[in-house]
Amino acid sequence: MSVSIWMDKSRDKKTIEQDIVIIGGGIAGLSAAYWLQKEDPTMRIALVEKYQLGDGATGRNAGFITCGSVEHFNRLVGKHGEDEAKEIWNYSEVNLQLLKDEIIQNREKEMLFEHKGSFSLASTPEEFQELKNSASIMEKMGINVDIIDEAGIKSRLGADKFVGGIKYVGDASIHPLHMLSEIRDKIEKTKNEVTFYENHEVFALDESGGDKVVRTKQNTFKAPIVVFATNGYGPQLHPFFEDKIFPTRGQILATEPVERFMEAPCYANFVLDYFRQLPTGEMVIGGFRQLQKDAEIGYSDETSAVIQSALEDFLHQHIPAIRKAKITHRWSGIMGFSVDGQPMVGALPTDPQCFFLGGFTAHGLGLAFHSGKVLTDSMFDRKIPNFITAKRFS
Repeated sequence: MSVSIWMDKSRDKKTIEQDIVIIGGGIAGLSAAYWLQKEDPTMRIALVEKYQLGDGATGRNAGFITCGSVEHFNRLVGKHGEDEAKEIWNYSEVNLQLLKDEIIQNREKEMLFEHKGSFSLASTPEEFQELKNSASIMEKMGINVDIIDEAGIKSRLGADKFVGGIKYVGDASIHPLHMLSEIRDKIEKTKNEVTFYENHEVFALDESGGDKVVRTKQNTFKAPIVVFATNGYGPQLHPFFEDKIFPTRGQILATEPVERFMEAPCYANFVLDYFRQLPTGEMVIGGFRQLQKDAEIGYSDETSAVIQSALEDFLHQHIPAIRKAKITHRWSGIMGFSVDGQPMVGALPTDPQCFFLGGFTAHGLGLAFHSGKVLTDSMFDRKIPNFITAKRFS
């Protein structure tokens, strides 16, 4: 975060006193605000965002609401054991149910919400075997999953050159900014003390009289509690995150709409690449970070020719219906990858007045809304899952 003395408009303004200041106006920040105001509508909460709400990763992802984590379920079991792997999966299932109950409700069409599952596709027999192994484990643990062969992929997804895959029946997809707007609307329609401050870049965090002082380029805020909902940008505000959350760029492109042909969103290449057709017909595809790993770490949100060309080549090779479609948008966004692949919620070990949620590792829509609720539980001294608590780093 970088604000010059000339840009700082807060110096001659009165400090705004609050009970909580939330830094970050994406799905994490609004989720935290939503659950905190439900806990206590009288709390004065200021949510400050550098640009417009959703201008970070929330408005730059592909709109997948998927369960689990960034790797196949068999690897999750190998790393965490069956019990914790199932807990991690269930956590994201609860996330989707909370979104449906609290936010989406009967507004599926307005948010382009579809609850049609998602597919993981294999281009080699070796990956297909791993997917079938995952499916076997998941079925034994009561997770709804289907195995699909090459012919099924062609008929249900319109995709070529995949040998097989599995379908996670419970997954969903959405327009992420429409969902974010609905969360804000629901907050503002209740009698609470939540105020949104857009174009308020934070450049300093100080202390005064036992309170935290959050300095932005527009105003200064004072509160006993601060919540970092900054995900990949956390290391820019506090050194605690420097070895725990890593800013990682993801690149995406979108085409003009074509007639609907895909049953549901898809992952490929061990979940590194992903694509979906929107209800309105556009194709959105992202991934291929593995082609230039070093360049994809950091805060640059530019697109690169290497990855954008790979995305185009993937469509031409695997999705015949899109080969003649015009590309209309190219973009990138900064995600927050955690050091162990799991999200983190809690308080800074050196400062119990500073809380945080983040490290969603490319699954923000599938984790953040539930994490906002868990953050509230943590702040009010209720037990939270061990796999997500920040105490695992102490």
